[in-house]
Amino acid sequence: MTPPPTADEHWLDVRQQIPVTDRWAYFDHAGVAPLPAPARDRLKAWADDAAESGDVNWSRWHRAVGNLRNLAAALITAEPDELAVVRNTTEGLSLVAEGYPWRPGDNVVITGGDFPTNVYPWLNLQSRGVEVRPMDVNGGCITADLVRETLDKHTRMVAISWVHFASGWRADLDAIAAVAHDAGALVCVDAIQGLGVLPLDVSQTPVDFLAADGHKWLLGPEGAGLLYVRRPHLDRLRTIGVGWNSVVQPFDYDHIDLVLKPAAARYEGGTYPMAAVVGLEASLGLLGRYPLGEVSARALAVAESIRCRLSDLGAQVVQFERPENRSAIVSFDFAGDDVSRYPRACRDAGVVINHRGGRLRASPHVYTTADDIDRLVEALAALR
Repeated sequence: MTPPPTADEHWLDVRQQIPVTDRWAYFDHAGVAPLPAPARDRLKAWADDAAESGDVNWSRWHRAVGNLRNLAAALITAEPDELAVVRNTTEGLSLVAEGYPWRPGDNVVITGGDFPTNVYPWLNLQSRGVEVRPMDVNGGCITADLVRETLDKHTRMVAISWVHFASGWRADLDAIAAVAHDAGALVCVDAIQGLGVLPLDVSQTPVDFLAADGHKWLLGPEGAGLLYVRRPHLDRLRTIGVGWNSVVQPFDYDHIDLVLKPAAARYEGGTYPMAAVVGLEASLGLLGRYPLGEVSARALAVAESIRCRLSDLGAQVVQFERPENRSAIVSFDFAGDDVSRYPRACRDAGVVINHRGGRLRASPHVYTTADDIDRLVEALAALR
């Protein structure tokens, strides 16, 4: 049995800023993450100021938007002007899907069995004469070879999830991008199940577009996310949702001149979800204190420890042979048992897990401790 990783000082420091740990052993970051204290405090401060002063201090809070872009850019080694602040992953993917200059006869390759967020925006293109080609994958295990077998000379986009929401499979983005680009197609990534705990350097991994909510591994509130558009593609997309905030002079309300911002911020359109923005800014500030390589190593080690403990318990755990295909999502079940009843029963024991794709799903974070894992195993054992 692999021993649980030791929570050294800086992970315990993170844990002290996660109030959910006072009550719960929390294993649902692939669903909705608990808010860290810094995000909660920023949200409360914004709400208090909005209630007490209206828009008097609006410009002070608005600075959070630029700071969020900078933090997000640093996270994936992009330029800040390649990042747009959006409300959620769906909005980001839809801006790409609807903005691309499709022609009848074009096709887009997607993953069969993917989360609906990364399916519906592409299916919606069928009314424009775009063929949708789902890859027939087992457990979301998308590979470069499968992409190569599915695309053809009419493929304009390969739309994939970096990490499959149910199985936890992590796709090799470098290999997939190489295959797509060799065929003349672009790559659009739903990164929500990896961004924050897995390293991604877009200066080296040439994905073209990327979208992610902030309310999972980034530990932000619901309502704010990120869209990455590689700079050469900025003018390739038709800008959707154009509003006062899309132009180079957004605060010159008396002068109408449709000159779009020369940055991904042109996709931001109108008013920001400021409460969510300031919360996500605070969460990224917390995670950004630690090198992403260390964050990733810690999260993956915790997940691997859980896999070993569950196997010892008799669970059938989804395993991937190559470490580079593993993520912080642990998918498992118990043969012959109806596992859909487990999440609610586990909550009665103070343990939060979820149920996806016919299996249970445990998704820890860097602050997860050996005691949390013990509580998870004990709760599951009591249900056997």
